Amino acid sequence: MRRALVAAVCLVVAAAAFFVLGRGRGEPLRLTVAGTHYAVTVLIGEPAAGKGAVEVVLDSGDADTVVLSAVMPEMGHATPEVVAREPEPGRFLAEGELFSMAGVWELAIRLTGPPGEEVLTVKALITGSAAEPEA
Repeated sequence: MRRALVAAVCLVVAAAAFFVLGRGRGEPLRLTVAGTHYAVTVLIGEPAAGKGAVEVVLDSGDADTVVLSAVMPEMGHATPEVVAREPEPGRFLAEGELFSMAGVWELAIRLTGPPGEEVLTVKALITGSAAEPEA
């Protein structure tokens, strides 16, 4: 009972922050995180459940590979790892279904490069479903 209450409160707080801070429609969700070897900016193109794109931009550090995975601890959901491709130096793009439903997800970013391997984690509020193409 207490765990469900804590999860509900977390969702309400996250939703309130989302609406109070007000992102314009169509803008990516922008998150930053820094560790010992790397600092990144994460851009979630459309923060919605379903297939989408997540971009990881290196702010510091030299990574050769970036792998993403997501978990929703409150619901017991996890996604398989998605290997990001590097369309240009310092910019990695992961495409696929990292978020299977709306809610608060923990996105793990595993970076590997000359400084070593490090996993950085950010929380992302995913709302609704990805837009379906019109028929």
